[in-house]
Amino acid sequence: MDFVSKEKRTKIMKSIKSKDTKPEVILRKTLFKNGLRYRINYKNLSGKPDIVFVSKKLAIFVHGCFWHQHDDNCEITNKPESNKRFWSDKFKKNMERDKRNIKEIETMGWRTLTLWECQILDKNRKPRDISRILKEIKIKLFSN
Repeated sequence: MDFVSKEKRTKIMKSIKSKDTKPEVILRKTLFKNGLRYRINYKNLSGKPDIVFVSKKLAIFVHGCFWHQHDDNCEITNKPESNKRFWSDKFKKNMERDKRNIKEIETMGWRTLTLWECQILDKNRKPRDISRILKEIKIKLFSN
């Protein structure tokens, strides 16, 4: 059962951003501060990856745990209790689209990395230490 009116829920859902989200901005600032330059929301690749290193052919997706339904051990994601069929179909389509986009990008000779909101933010939406993620990205960028 939802605790807000249908109109209020619609307004809330419409206000959710699809780009420049908090996890994306935190990651981008960290990359930039470490001397790494990138493109954002790169339209030349399927799914418009959030961060792209064109010369290194590395595409990074920063997935929201709710919208892309991170696994059951995630402390951020949940499944709505109302309108279950709608949400189940919505999440299934999102996950299928994610797989298609990644497969298409990798078929073009690119490498991909998917990062999850909970790797960058804790359940209270406070930034985590993402030095391990930064190291992983640098390894992908400079190993060839």
